[in-house]
Amino acid sequence: MTELLYLHDSYRREFDASVQAHAGQSLALDRSAFYTGGGGQPADQGFLRWDGGECRVTDIRKDGDAVWHVIDGGLPAVGAAVRGALDWERRYAIMRHHSALHVLVGVIYRQFNALVTGGAIYPDRARMDFSLEDLNKDRIAAIETEANRVIKEERRILVRFLSREEFERSDLVRLAKNLVPAGIREVRVVEIEGFDAQADGGTHVANTQEIGRLIVTKTENKGKTNRRLEIALAVG
Repeated sequence: MTELLYLHDSYRREFDASVQAHAGQSLALDRSAFYTGGGGQPADQGFLRWDGGECRVTDIRKDGDAVWHVIDGGLPAVGAAVRGALDWERRYAIMRHHSALHVLVGVIYRQFNALVTGGAIYPDRARMDFSLEDLNKDRIAAIETEANRVIKEERRILVRFLSREEFERSDLVRLAKNLVPAGIREVRVVEIEGFDAQADGGTHVANTQEIGRLIVTKTENKGKTNRRLEIALAVG
């Protein structure tokens, strides 16, 4: 079983761990700050270092309770102590875009009661699909303006955990399909304080001021009742 350090601390850049197992060019650790991928957020990359060696982590895969780190280079021995280091510039850029999408989701849910049908996050941009029929220029401008108003309010972004029963009784579902696995008994919730809260397993910045200015760069018609918005972020 791998302890997932990022669930409680998105800003942890380095960590100490021990190697539990090998599988080809992958290894499992007893604890890790590398995000495993999912929910549109890509897996982290970075390095593992140990006495006498170093390798690059190119991908992360979760299999049951174990997190497998895909390695480029030599592998440390099973039982070895290692120090992990994230590609922090990449991770932080993804965190900013992920938090920006949560603002966007909150704005569109409030304005149009539209749910999320898909999305993807990259270090330099992000996109989200919504159950919308109409997304004209006036609506796009209003969405962008309102999102930036919320961002400028410097709201804290908090993490809390609810039992599955509490979650199912709440108004926190923003997805057109509930994708919380049936076996999950505790649901992680990311809240933009005083604005919106959503079930989410990814990493986020601590305050909306870190997001920067949100710009809607592209929209697409993905079906009769499905519209895509692509965003980018600028500083200030």
